[in-house]
Amino acid sequence: MFLSTAGTSKLNECRSSWHSGWWLVKIGLWIALSLVAFLVPSQIIHIYGEIAHFGAGVFLLVQLVSIISFITWLNDCCHSEKNAERCHIHVMLFAASAYVICIVGIILMYIWYVPDPSCLINIFFITLTLILLQLMTSVSLHPKVNAGFLTPGLMGLYVLFLCWCAIRSEPVEQRCNRKAEASDGKDWLTIISFVVALLSIVIATFSTGIDSQSFQFRKKDTPTEDGVPYGYGFFHFVFATGAMYFAMLLIGWNTHHTIKKWTIDVGWTSAWVRIVNEWLAVCVYIWMVLAPIILESRQSMYMNQIPH
Repeated sequence: MFLSTAGTSKLNECRSSWHSGWWLVKIGLWIALSLVAFLVPSQIIHIYGEIAHFGAGVFLLVQLVSIISFITWLNDCCHSEKNAERCHIHVMLFAASAYVICIVGIILMYIWYVPDPSCLINIFFITLTLILLQLMTSVSLHPKVNAGFLTPGLMGLYVLFLCWCAIRSEPVEQRCNRKAEASDGKDWLTIISFVVALLSIVIATFSTGIDSQSFQFRKKDTPTEDGVPYGYGFFHFVFATGAMYFAMLLIGWNTHHTIKKWTIDVGWTSAWVRIVNEWLAVCVYIWMVLAPIILESRQSMYMNQIPH
């Protein structure tokens, strides 16, 4: 689908109708490809598994940029001249709530996942998350940046969520993960959590796929009437990498690891993938905040060097 729809720009193209229609053909192809996956040699599946490691990382990066773009867009919208006065109180309430949730979440993670001082890895994860939250806040409140409290607060929630997911991904046998061990079981709550996790991945993939504007260096000011509403090729590319990410969650990011039933994204590899994603999120956010200032200062220096 990515190869057949990449570069589609007009709604009246045949590829546009192929993207949004032809469902009987697509269902037939889906069934055929699903059957082929059971017939091909296992070596091909292992090759796909190795490729999926890279594709899943690309999906995390794409999703990360999309989330940060949405947070910065929301902040700019709330601080615009049209909405600044009307949304001032709402922004302060949302920002204060975000920081309160972050602080409470960090305290709860210390209580749940640090039962004794020997749990050094969990102490490191949680403490570093707190430091990164303070770093994002300091950068955002710098006089030259002046990004306010809302963006670092929302990013703090996202970073805290990644840290929590990383610790939850640790093997249940670890004595520092007693919260996961207490909830281990094949009951209805475990099954519901499993299904909700799968649905959240699908929703995140769909929302990221239609957000191709966040990844364009040059924005289109006035889209044409017959132009496509979003990048069809990018949409299917995100779904392809999302499928790879989905596969990595089901095997714990380890193609040589046997994972337990009714578990998803469990294992030390999964935990470190989440933590690295958290660190990368902070780096990308700080860069997106500082990039306009750095580029503007470089442009000013270049203009000053040009002889008049």
